[in-house]
Amino acid sequence: MLLTWIAEVADEPLVLEPADRRVEWETNTWWLSAEDEDRKSLSVSTVVAAFERTASAIQVRIRELGFPGGATFYVWHDEQAGQLRCSTGSVTADELPFGGAYALSDGLGPVIQGFLAGSEPGAMDWSGLKSVQSHSDPTAAEPEVVPIRVWARSVGAVSR
Repeated sequence: MLLTWIAEVADEPLVLEPADRRVEWETNTWWLSAEDEDRKSLSVSTVVAAFERTASAIQVRIRELGFPGGATFYVWHDEQAGQLRCSTGSVTADELPFGGAYALSDGLGPVIQGFLAGSEPGAMDWSGLKSVQSHSDPTAAEPEVVPIRVWARSVGAVSR
């Protein structure tokens, strides 16, 4: 089922509106889950190939639309939700609209590997979490920020 959903992303509505990134995000962002059977039966290379086909199809659509600016298709694993997420935006890879830290991955394989090896949503092992220290303690260490790993592919013309 996951491979079907990835393929369907290429045919979903697509909005490239640099003046309204919120509309882009709401229209062009997809949340993809997988059942245990999919996680066990799918290979990383099969899922990577599905996303690469989707990125290529989106690139063709953007060219057909005649969109003159840069656009990026990107994929990340939302570990907390147990989902793969993907989006297309009229931004470059270094301008992705994440509210926190992210790190661009050289390949999509590590992102997919983390997803396929992960557990179902809600099955997080909470015992490994550390308690949060009060920020009123001047000696308290800042919490470590682990950036989200994101794979990004340019799918539009670069205007710079």
